[in-house]
Amino acid sequence: MFVHVRNVRLFYKKTGAGPAVLLLHGNGEDHSIFNTLVLELAKTHTVYALDNRCHGQSSSATPLSYDAMAQDVEAFIAALGLKKPALCGFSDGGIVGLLAASHSPQLFSRLIICGANTNPRGLKPSLLLYYRLVYAINRSPHIGMMLTQPNISPAALGKITIPVLVLAGSRDVIRREHTCQLANTLPNSQLMVLPKETHSSYVVNSPKLYPLVISFLQE
Repeated sequence: MFVHVRNVRLFYKKTGAGPAVLLLHGNGEDHSIFNTLVLELAKTHTVYALDNRCHGQSSSATPLSYDAMAQDVEAFIAALGLKKPALCGFSDGGIVGLLAASHSPQLFSRLIICGANTNPRGLKPSLLLYYRLVYAINRSPHIGMMLTQPNISPAALGKITIPVLVLAGSRDVIRREHTCQLANTLPNSQLMVLPKETHSSYVVNSPKLYPLVISFLQE
């Protein structure tokens, strides 16, 4: 399914029935990373798995930025008439969720943020160096975005008063102290660092994410 919002045509897959949950993928991915989660979550919820601009089946548009994607999400929710959906975002999708919630604190009912950073320094130094080298070679706008964005301030995070579940793997590419600071800055958050998990191992078509999500949604 497609919806036109702002200057972009967004693709989304709608599955199930019940309270609305919006799923947002990471950089260079699409909605299909959540296929395993959707199979279970759609039994009790209406799941909207979205392709962000310049990803998947959604159209390309400028600028490619986290702020632009957050505004797309806000417009998507308005266009479909969704009332306070929950949002689960992985990596860049988590960043977009935080930005959208800080722009519109009453937009969501709950947030589940998996492996997100609030600024580029949240990435481990070795990974940041790797991305700089890759960008020097290919000038990918997707990589370039990660080198300069996001820049989410503590004041912006302080506006998000809804319940937030912050997830990360113990072997995540996001620095542990950065994830802890994110959770500590959010006024109403829970932090779970998952032993032996990487950045994506518990998310991308993994059965491990569903129990965490449904437990939080049903609290």
